Amino acid sequence: MRALDRKVLRDLRLLWSQALTIALVVACGIGGFLATLSAVDSLARARDDFYASGRFADVFASVKRAPVAMAERLLEIPGVIDAQPTVEAMARITVPGSADPVIGQLIGLDARSPQRLNRVQLRSGRWPEAGSRRGDELEAVVTESFAQAHALRPGAAVAALIDGKRRTLRIVGTALSPEYIFGGLFGMPDLRAFGVFWLDHDELAAATDRVGAFTRVALKLAPSASLPFVLDETTRQLASQGGAPAHGRDEQPSHAMLDNEIREQQVLGTVLPAILLGVASFLLHMVTARLVATQREQVAALKALGYRNAWIALHYLKLVTPMVLGGFVMGLLLGHWMGRQLTGLYAEFFRFPSFRYQLSPALALTGLGLVATTAVLGTLTAVSATVRLAPAEAMRPPAPGRYRRALLERLPGPRLSPQLRMIVRNLERRPLRAAVTIGGMAVAVAIVIMGHFVRDAMAAIIDTQFNLGMRGDIIVWTTEPVDAAAARELARLPGVLQVEPGRRLEVRFSHGARREKGLLDAYPPVQQLQRVVDVDQLVRPPGRHGLLMTDRLADKLGLVPGDTVTVEVREGRREVLTLVLERTVRDMMGLNAFIERGTLNRALGDGDLANFFSLRTGAGAVDAVLRATQELPKVAGAFSKATLLRNLQEVSARNVLIMGSILTAFAAVIAVGVVYNNARIALAERTWELASLRVLGFTRGEVSVLLLGELAIGIAIALPLGMALGWGLTHGVVHLMRSDQFMFPVVIQARTYAWAALCVVAAGVASALVVRRRIDRLDMVAALKTRE
Repeated sequence: MRALDRKVLRDLRLLWSQALTIALVVACGIGGFLATLSAVDSLARARDDFYASGRFADVFASVKRAPVAMAERLLEIPGVIDAQPTVEAMARITVPGSADPVIGQLIGLDARSPQRLNRVQLRSGRWPEAGSRRGDELEAVVTESFAQAHALRPGAAVAALIDGKRRTLRIVGTALSPEYIFGGLFGMPDLRAFGVFWLDHDELAAATDRVGAFTRVALKLAPSASLPFVLDETTRQLASQGGAPAHGRDEQPSHAMLDNEIREQQVLGTVLPAILLGVASFLLHMVTARLVATQREQVAALKALGYRNAWIALHYLKLVTPMVLGGFVMGLLLGHWMGRQLTGLYAEFFRFPSFRYQLSPALALTGLGLVATTAVLGTLTAVSATVRLAPAEAMRPPAPGRYRRALLERLPGPRLSPQLRMIVRNLERRPLRAAVTIGGMAVAVAIVIMGHFVRDAMAAIIDTQFNLGMRGDIIVWTTEPVDAAAARELARLPGVLQVEPGRRLEVRFSHGARREKGLLDAYPPVQQLQRVVDVDQLVRPPGRHGLLMTDRLADKLGLVPGDTVTVEVREGRREVLTLVLERTVRDMMGLNAFIERGTLNRALGDGDLANFFSLRTGAGAVDAVLRATQELPKVAGAFSKATLLRNLQEVSARNVLIMGSILTAFAAVIAVGVVYNNARIALAERTWELASLRVLGFTRGEVSVLLLGELAIGIAIALPLGMALGWGLTHGVVHLMRSDQFMFPVVIQARTYAWAALCVVAAGVASALVVRRRIDRLDMVAALKTRE
């Protein structure tokens, strides 16, 4: 076996450049696999540790005002092992030096009764002290992310509008909570516009008139408890206290965002590495098949000398092992580095007491197993046919191919030039190699498209939701439904040009045995500031006498236009309505339905009520209007479209740039690997022919055209195929990552297709230039001495 081992070293020296390109493709696949899944594992591990140490609750419910004794009754529900009531309230926050609107979640902490559930961990400073109130000033601990975003330190003060009264919150510390790992509004990260403030329980209860009562309760369940039963029973018992429907962790905003991110990254960390490793397997097959073909007689001699088939197959596996192992080692280093960077990005949005990156040995071994599978599949498929030949048969050269005119030559039309005929014939006589080359480059194009389509999709989301749908400048919502005539009061604010009232209800839709929670939005008959816009950017009017429903919600309920659906209102008097589904709409956001506001109010037996208002303001008047709304007692909160859009663009622009750059680099490696390996194999096979043409008087350029022309045709065919593949791959990944809360639109602009084509062409040209140098340095005398 020592002789075969020496042969492995000689072959590796000859194939070093091809081995390097294969190793780089393997490194990209393994690096992407390890980076994505290790970062996700680190995120999930930090979440689970924080949930365990903080005793994160399983069920959550809100009420307007319920006596503390009611929480004791919830402990009697089968499966409930602990219940923790709290006093909570929403407040308008004003941060000195910032004009941005801020919503604060105020939570009461009782120093005499430490938290049993959703334990808050102090990060700096101290806890609020009981009895420390001085006038209208209350001590508060704030979320660490909000404090960092606004540079708030212990001793700083912010203004808060609590139940219509202005208070001062004196910051005495920062903290983290398992309930608020993710900070933001409306499912989007926004560390500046949303903060959580923990105050002394008694002082917050007194400030909100909730002494001896609670507004929110968290429940911990036994492992064997029935979650649906507990949810229904909790909702039933709290209904008399004005309670909203109880919900589990799946509807808790922070947990839902965490879970969604983990699921999306698991999809990306599986699909893309599988594609890259598939390309590496094809490259190994091409290189090994070429090597076996040139060493056919050597294989026969080894078999005649008594070497078994398994030994010969093992010899070629030894040859590819350094390639894939080298790729694995590079991928391990790349994955570790990229995983740390990705974990750093997560740390900006998800806050944990301890968030350490860790690449688990099990995941690394899984990557090694994938590499081994890639090597075995790529190698054995190439050597199996030759190894099985009898020695005498293997000694004979392979039968010459049966050549005929190429298909393009048989088509009617002008005659092809001799050079083009040679190129077309060579492509047609090796269909598998041509298909692998074209397919590899098409995959590279598809990966670039997928990496940059997010930019196009975000542009479409922003245009649809912020420009076409949300045409106002400010959204104001109230604590309770109010008379729509309040729009006139808002319209009198300086700088307000137009006001449009609307109403939003939390409901449960039922059809037969199917039930789904969702939102029912009520708009005016003629929408001007708040409109329903589908994914095709077409405005859809709300249901006039019935419902306009998102197609995803209709599918989940098994509804078609004309069917009736039961709508259970989950707030207020909890009316039950029976409405007709008029139409469906492909909307991006959530499981929603839309109806005219007047129709909804009549069905509920209410007057002309609204609970949110869209405002259009004059140029430069947004900040003044936001400040003015803080003086209105019934206003629960307001946000500026410009601020929300700015924060979204800041986050998405950086993330899209990072993702697009990584996938473009991966695609360039694939293109170089495919083009370079194919060109080197073609050069090795046709060295004798090319040298003969040089002797006959062909110039270096003319000889290069024969070889590189095949690559040019392959790239020309691969570009449209890759664009189609990119479109399909993007649709597939988006389908796998879709959720009830959000539908990512598949929008790919022409610039993305052009960029993908440019990247792959540039990689192909760079590889072709390297091969062209080898053609120019061709030793004609040495090449003409042998056919191989």
